[in-house]
Amino acid sequence: MGAKIISGEEISEEIRKGLREEINRLKERGVVPGLATLLVGEDPASQVYVRSKRRACEKVGIHTEQYTFPATIKEKELLGKISELNERHDINGILVQLPLPPQIDSNRVLLSISPDKDVDGFHPINVGRYMSMKYFDQMIEEELFLPCTPHGIIEILKRTGVELKGAEAVVVGRSNIVGKPVALLLLANNATVTVCHTGTKDLGEVCRRADVLIAAIGRPKFIRGEMVKQGAVVIDVGVNRTEEGLVGDVSFLEVKEKASAITPVPGGVGPMTVTMLLVNTVKAAKRQESGG
Repeated sequence: MGAKIISGEEISEEIRKGLREEINRLKERGVVPGLATLLVGEDPASQVYVRSKRRACEKVGIHTEQYTFPATIKEKELLGKISELNERHDINGILVQLPLPPQIDSNRVLLSISPDKDVDGFHPINVGRYMSMKYFDQMIEEELFLPCTPHGIIEILKRTGVELKGAEAVVVGRSNIVGKPVALLLLANNATVTVCHTGTKDLGEVCRRADVLIAAIGRPKFIRGEMVKQGAVVIDVGVNRTEEGLVGDVSFLEVKEKASAITPVPGGVGPMTVTMLLVNTVKAAKRQESGG
């Protein structure tokens, strides 16, 4: 029969519907959530990502401002713009699209964003806050800027009815953007978590233990059918541009015959990443309105 195909588009639209209502209530109080995006250079993929984020903001009623700089910009100039945006009351969130050119220290740039406007959830203060979260609680989550892709993955699993408590979860990939934070969020949801990487021995054997398998390694079709347990839930985070178009880190046609549920590429995790950015921007506006 094959796996259930999990539509990130449908889940995203459910969340965005609630956000539109929440934003309308904020506007009645004179609060308009605002997001500033900063794009350096002319990388086509980055341009697409920023454009999709801006369109998503407009559809739910978030005010957006985009600042585009040449690839030759000096670090001092970029930091100056971020400092200016940090001081603006009408801008609640600041997003710097990565990667940045080699003459700019990405860590310094991310550190310069106010933790209260860090809607990507990358600032060390925000990382420390969710890292210290022992268990996942809705009230606690409302106080945190969780990184967008990992948070989107957790929302996919919850809204699909996947029971994480006691589940064996395997994360393939240990990046600071996806692998490490999603492992922490799975732990906070009482899953038993294994993180795999290039040094993992017998990777296929480890993956076959997973009730929930998350592929975030950045290699096209790396996870094959024989690496997946029958009935596992498979979340494919990969976005790889190949001659055949966009493909994930999972060999979709093979794996969907063994999995009970799987996210496609495109249309799976991607829309959720953008949606959780909107969630964080609204959260930032509410927090700044209350003086928190």
